Amino acid sequence: MITLFGWGPMFDCPSPSPYVMKSDIQLQMLGVDFDRAIADLDAVPKHKAPYVMDGDLLVEDSNFIRAHFERKLGKSLNDGLSDDHRAASWAFERMAEDHINSVLAMERWLKDENFFEGPMLFFNDVPPLARDAIVKEIRDGMAQTFYARGLGRHSEDERMQLVALDLEAIAIQLGSKPYLFGDAPSVADASVSAALISAGTEYFDTPLTGLVRGHGNLVDYMDRIQDRYFAKNLWPVAELV
Repeated sequence: MITLFGWGPMFDCPSPSPYVMKSDIQLQMLGVDFDRAIADLDAVPKHKAPYVMDGDLLVEDSNFIRAHFERKLGKSLNDGLSDDHRAASWAFERMAEDHINSVLAMERWLKDENFFEGPMLFFNDVPPLARDAIVKEIRDGMAQTFYARGLGRHSEDERMQLVALDLEAIAIQLGSKPYLFGDAPSVADASVSAALISAGTEYFDTPLTGLVRGHGNLVDYMDRIQDRYFAKNLWPVAELV
């Protein structure tokens, strides 16, 4: 039995986590028959989702989940891509995950109005007397991490200028095609579409929404991905509220 652990629809997205969306899409791309269950981050060493249980085997991190099933099934999500497209595909994945998702995390977790409308829900089961201290420790740690990386040293306007360049690159690559590298979805579509859906939600008050939705082809692309992979909600309901 194979189970993907994460979270289902929240924040007007198929999942609050772009990485959970990515793994969900990639498992579907690989033709894996799997169940979905709500993550317990205290139960796994890396304290992150997504993670998968393949029988008794725990696999953590979306990249290693993909690699595990590619090895197990003897096929790759790069199959059918030219060498040039494989190289570009990995670059688009890294741009989406390491840059767009980082700016997204700052908008959700470090802006009070967004944090208390969204991520704060994940702390509802923390005892009230400890909740404020835990929340402060986590948010302060995130702020320090982003500052050390350099992204947190930029103003919000400067971060948005950089993300606008990412989105322009994705929009140019997509063009009028259904998917990034042609008529069929391939590996990068999972990471990139998940980042765009997360950044483009209108649930949060962030300039990201307008930047994403300012590209008509990206809006159509997000809708196309959601219709293909998330037309039905197969996740159990998380008891967060």
